[in-house]
Amino acid sequence: MAHAMAHEVRLAEVTAENWWKVASLRLADDQKHLVASNLYSIAQSKFDPDACSRAIYAGDAIIGFLMYDLPDADDDPKVVSIYRFMIDKDHQGKGYGRAALTCAIAEIREIPGIDKVSISYLPENAIARTLYASFGFIETGRIEYGEAHAELTL
Repeated sequence: MAHAMAHEVRLAEVTAENWWKVASLRLADDQKHLVASNLYSIAQSKFDPDACSRAIYAGDAIIGFLMYDLPDADDDPKVVSIYRFMIDKDHQGKGYGRAALTCAIAEIREIPGIDKVSISYLPENAIARTLYASFGFIETGRIEYGEAHAELTL
């Protein structure tokens, strides 16, 4: 079982006040190839009206970043895609990833008309694969841009 949470985990908007802290979060060297940089993601979110970027807080501290994509006219209208998700290297292994994903799924459930969440990750990212599977994400067998895709039916 994960460690007891010392702090409440919540998601919040990435704003003018907190974006720099989000951009300064770091992955371990052997994880850096697994996810795009937060700075890149924040920039991307400013030009993509369907991107929802979220700072992950534990208490008052920003410990991670998550971004999901609302469906637009070209997409499957019932699916939200989580396409960026990271916990800072100094905060990994404490259950924060699980807590943050729980928050994200709860937030997505509130969006009218959504019945699936999709997520993608590099196939060699065993930690991600195990975490998502434990939530009920099922791999679709599709590989796109080198990433495995999995879906959770809400």
